[in-house]
Amino acid sequence: MHALTGNKTRAGQGSGVTAGLAVLCVAQFVVVLDVTIVTTALPVLGADLGFAAARLSWVITAYTVVLAGLLVLGGRVADLVGAARMFRVGLALFSVASLACALAWSPDALIGARIAQGAGAALLSPAALAALTDLVPPAQRRTALGWWTAAAAGGGASGWVLGGLITEYAGWRWVFAVNVPIGVIAYLVSLRAVRTRAREDRAATTLDLPGAVLATTGIAAAALGLTWLAEAPTQWHGWASVVMAAALLGLFVRTERRVREPLVPGSLLRTPGVVAGNLTAAALTASTTPAMFTVTLYVQETLRLSPAKGALLFPALNLAVIGGSLVGPVGLRRFSVRSILFGGFGLVVAGIGLLFALPPRGLPVVLLVGALLLMGFGLGCASVASTTVGTAHVRPGERGIAGGVLNSSAQLGTALGLAVASPLIASAAPMTGYRLGFAVAAVIAASGLLAALTTPAGPSTADAAEPAEAADAPGRTSPGRLG
Repeated sequence: MHALTGNKTRAGQGSGVTAGLAVLCVAQFVVVLDVTIVTTALPVLGADLGFAAARLSWVITAYTVVLAGLLVLGGRVADLVGAARMFRVGLALFSVASLACALAWSPDALIGARIAQGAGAALLSPAALAALTDLVPPAQRRTALGWWTAAAAGGGASGWVLGGLITEYAGWRWVFAVNVPIGVIAYLVSLRAVRTRAREDRAATTLDLPGAVLATTGIAAAALGLTWLAEAPTQWHGWASVVMAAALLGLFVRTERRVREPLVPGSLLRTPGVVAGNLTAAALTASTTPAMFTVTLYVQETLRLSPAKGALLFPALNLAVIGGSLVGPVGLRRFSVRSILFGGFGLVVAGIGLLFALPPRGLPVVLLVGALLLMGFGLGCASVASTTVGTAHVRPGERGIAGGVLNSSAQLGTALGLAVASPLIASAAPMTGYRLGFAVAAVIAASGLLAALTTPAGPSTADAAEPAEAADAPGRTSPGRLG
């Protein structure tokens, strides 16, 4: 009877962890989805609400700039008040803002709602990653990170598909409205399934407000400046914003050295793998986003396919990303993180290389699908390795800020990749411009191979992290803590 009760208890705990992980992954899927899903809806949306052509890009920019700017702050707040609580606050704000986007009656109303939606995403995303590492036992964490990465990478890839289908068959408002029932269900399930333990080893007890202001405005200015440069590289305001971002972030670094409880603890940046995780995360988004953006232009402008028909080509990327994300944890059991990163970035480079052979006419289905499969599988594998190396050795009290910094790096990578590629794409005839865009993506992906060299050498980072986690468990003493 005792054994049976114990088995029931373990089964109940397992189902609770599964439900909690599912909620966290679904929320992250939707957050990343909303970066790309709007892209194919912009022409219809702009015509319906009467957007001026110069302001239409702000539907995307308002979300991404606020998301990037607030991610670090959101991560630190999650460490202070609790990851589960902040996850629910962010999820509620994101869902309400999504409803406001769907009901928007003017360009200003939609942009304002997108700002609120970005703020909600910035609160829930790092909190979700921190809650995951607290919720899932160390022995299962590699697999959980695989599902998490599959959700995040799959969300970004799915936007290219779902945006066209929803816009054509349901209307652009449903691009935003679909988040509402998902958010409500996720919130209700999270009340029982996402409960993180109280921590006595929090890295800080107060919020560094000057640092928060400088980091938020600096990162937001960087994302905004890079976005402006992607649209108009010769205009002064983009360069001015980048210069201002550099000054603000420089002042942030100087201020943090004097603060007793800084927003970004120095110990976090010295933690093995954190710098490598952020560099590789930025390289992944900076290479794959401009590549997919260029493919979308090719499909719609050169092949003249409608958004819905063009979207039918992209499920190959989605499936490959998910497959790579699920294979990644298996690979980490046998190979080092560095090896998985090398393999992932190598496949991304190979997939982009195939895109150079796209013809100016016809429908090269086999070539496109083959390139997307290679690029997607490499993205999935490398994303798991990047997330693993960037979080494996982080102290429990710094997991929220680690997640915020990691996500912020990925957002800035997206902005940087588009800022470099977009002007080159627009500067030449279509096929020549497309190949310039692919060249930028390939060079950035190759730089990811160099970034992978900064990962700690030796066995899988995930394997190295688990003993440290077990040593921190209640009732045990630890001879020393990593990081």
